[in-house]
Amino acid sequence: MSRPDPTAPAPDPAAANAPFRLPDGSDPDAPAFAEPWQAQAFALAVALHQRGVFTWSEWAAELSRQVARPGAAQDGSDYYQHWLAAIEALLAQKGVAGPETVDAVSSAWQRAAHATPHGQPITLENDPERA
Repeated sequence: MSRPDPTAPAPDPAAANAPFRLPDGSDPDAPAFAEPWQAQAFALAVALHQRGVFTWSEWAAELSRQVARPGAAQDGSDYYQHWLAAIEALLAQKGVAGPETVDAVSSAWQRAAHATPHGQPITLENDPERA
C-alpha cells in the first residue's frame, strides 16, 4: 500500500455531498439491466456455471467470440443478445441441448406466455401443445 502524497491538494468538502458517479459517468442507482430478460440471461449463465456446465474461462472465451462476430452493435446495445448466443453455443458444445432443443423449448415458452392469463405466472404447463 502506498502512502498518501503530502503534496496532493486537500479533498474538497463539497465533493462529499455530491452524488456518486461511476468513472464512466453513469448513475449507480440506475437499473443494472435495461430489460428483465437481460437479468434472466445473466442468472441463467451463473446457474449453468454453478451446475458445472461450463467454466468461467469457457464462458469468457465463448462470450468474446460472440461479441466479436461481424454485425455486433458498436454501442453494445446487443450485449445480452451475445449472452444468449454464448449460452446456446456452450449448451450445444457440451452436448446439453442442441439448437433444435433450444428452439423447441423457446417456442413452448412463447406459446405458454400467450396462453397464460394476465397476472398469472407463466409455466410450460400452460403451453397448449404440451400433452
